[in-house]
Amino acid sequence: MDKITTYRLSGIAASPGFAIGKAYRLQQEPYVPAEGKAADIQNELERFRRAVDLARQELEKIRSMTEARMGAAKAEIFEAHLMLLEDPDLIDAIIDKIENEGANAEFALYEVSSGFIEALSSMDNELLRERAADVRDVSGRIMSGLRGVPYASVSSIHEPCVLVAEDLTPSDTAQLNLDYVLGFVTEIGSRTSHSAIMARSLEVPAIVGAGQEAGRIETGTPVILDALEGTVIVDPTAEELSMYQARKAEYDERRRELRKLLDEPTLSQDGHRVELAANIGSVEDLQKVLENGAEGIGLLRTEFLYMGRSSLPGEEEQFQVYKHVLERMNGKPVVIRTLDIGGDKELPYMKLPEESNPFLGLRAVRLCLSKPDLFRTQLRALFRASVYGNLKIMFPMIAVREELLEAKRLLQEEKEKLIREGTQVSDSIEVGIMIEIPAAALAADQLVKEVDFFSIGTNDLIQYTMAADRMNENVSYLYQPCHPSILRLIRMVIQAAEKEGKWVGMCGEMAGDENAVPILLGMGLHEFSMSAGSILPTRALIKRLSRREWADYSEQVLAMSSNDSIVQFVKQKTRSDLT
Repeated sequence: MDKITTYRLSGIAASPGFAIGKAYRLQQEPYVPAEGKAADIQNELERFRRAVDLARQELEKIRSMTEARMGAAKAEIFEAHLMLLEDPDLIDAIIDKIENEGANAEFALYEVSSGFIEALSSMDNELLRERAADVRDVSGRIMSGLRGVPYASVSSIHEPCVLVAEDLTPSDTAQLNLDYVLGFVTEIGSRTSHSAIMARSLEVPAIVGAGQEAGRIETGTPVILDALEGTVIVDPTAEELSMYQARKAEYDERRRELRKLLDEPTLSQDGHRVELAANIGSVEDLQKVLENGAEGIGLLRTEFLYMGRSSLPGEEEQFQVYKHVLERMNGKPVVIRTLDIGGDKELPYMKLPEESNPFLGLRAVRLCLSKPDLFRTQLRALFRASVYGNLKIMFPMIAVREELLEAKRLLQEEKEKLIREGTQVSDSIEVGIMIEIPAAALAADQLVKEVDFFSIGTNDLIQYTMAADRMNENVSYLYQPCHPSILRLIRMVIQAAEKEGKWVGMCGEMAGDENAVPILLGMGLHEFSMSAGSILPTRALIKRLSRREWADYSEQVLAMSSNDSIVQFVKQKTRSDLT
């Protein structure tokens, strides 16, 4: 007779796949020291500084390991941790409590770090709340050093399991041993949290934001993780276990079958060709691009060159990186986005003024136009690299035509300077802009006259259109890629480009969304750019769709009233394609 203890949880499918195994609950209960006084203040200060040094050594080791395993861009996460060890607001406050109040090191650390964590956790901003996890991680390491006990970590896992935790810090995720960790589920987190991003890089099944009920899962309990649907089945019945083992085997076999499409062009059932490209955030991502059959790079984020360091990168350093990427892609198109810093991406060494709403502030091309020397350096590096491949330059966050014209003026000036200096520059560089602000989408018929292409950045376009921070769990329900208002803006952009004979790509998450791809194909999108792991599944999907048929369906969905009704329609139609 089947057990009756089975229950299901729903969360966010952060990294696709299935995992079946026994749960391992990561317990990181905070140590709460009793209030105590230092017997010898100098000795207490030395103990604290040694513990900070030990934490630094551990974090530097994890950073090096992450860089070797996942690339420099992912390792940058640990720069923030290391900076906390130098943060005077945190470290000096602890030292002050030891020196002037006579507290022992453990109590001083606990008191000060708890205040930080509480303050950050109560913020409305999701990014600041995630900083609380960084402080918890760093202070926990220092506390372990003071107590002389190992810091509780996923590195202690030595048998196959499905990892369960309230949350995973970046250092936890970086240390996952995939020989043992089959997948993970967390109580909190969003699709854009560090742990979710790193899970996709590692291609390990993951569900985040499953809620406090996930805290009921005890170590040793059988668990099924369906990270396609975002479902966790706890203590499954024999029938469920058998069914999901079959689904997992089918999924794994399908992944193997997809490899056959590696070198095929992306053609719809009725012979319409589109291009599938990859989004990358560092040169280390290039290998995944080539292994997954991308037909180009639709978005190279250049921020990795500027982050996790103490000064701006020079022209020569940038040139070498761009040249390397273009050469590795061997003539395939490479769209390089100029610096998109600001918003959730900060450069502490630039000491930019704080803004009350940085997502609507001085960021991306706005920042570059306000600091032309910074911008010109990058443009010169791009021009010098242009002769080594098929370069396309893209400006982010254009809101009005005047910004675009000013960016193009600087671009042209740097090109002419280089030619006068005798530097060889490609004469076939296409110049485009990201469409990620509703104002730009609505004015696409005017902007298109000044560019060679558009690339629709749906992550921000949806956020700005719906007036909802996509990382704020309170309004995340408004992140609706297939809402009619979003689809109408996209169609408007594609139609404006078509009238001028220009091409349109998409480099937001939506480009790899199986519920959106059929509609976008029908609307006439030319290039779909996504995470490398989504390319082959998307190629397989497009191969069974009729472009002509979906052109008609796309007109129908635009008359619908909600995201849900459109998604349901797409699912129904794509299922019927298989019959």
